[in-house]
Amino acid sequence: MARSVLRRQQTNPLTILQNYGQSVWLDFIRRSLITSGELQRLLDEDGLRGVTSNPAIFEKAIAGSNDYEADLKALERHKNLDAKEVYERLAIRDIQEAADVLAPLYVATTRRDGYVSLEVSPDLANDTERTIAEARRLWKAVARENVMIKVPATPPAFRPSSG
Repeated sequence: MARSVLRRQQTNPLTILQNYGQSVWLDFIRRSLITSGELQRLLDEDGLRGVTSNPAIFEKAIAGSNDYEADLKALERHKNLDAKEVYERLAIRDIQEAADVLAPLYVATTRRDGYVSLEVSPDLANDTERTIAEARRLWKAVARENVMIKVPATPPAFRPSSG
């Protein structure tokens, strides 16, 4: 088995890209990707080096699968949660679990690869201070060293803060 995986890696275009300093990231996340072992397989066999997410990816994952049914039912009991808070609870759990799967790669590559990303809300794109505060809040909420918090690519998002 190990020999066939090694042979596949030597001919797999995705793993060959690593020879050129390229890191392939998956622009998709879904709970079953993690729980089924598929994410680990992609790391082991296809040379996956990271995972990216954003609200649209999570919307498709949540609406397009049964992966989140139990959590959504449990969260219904919390009448005080708004849609954003429900989304965050689901997303942060998936980000944490993906980060845990990616952690050995993160360590093995001395922090070059093995990241999973989470995006600051695009609603904050024009507010530097709130973008920074939100990025810090998300970083703390995920509590994984190999999470990459993405910020909107707008001039205000990159303007130095006064604090």
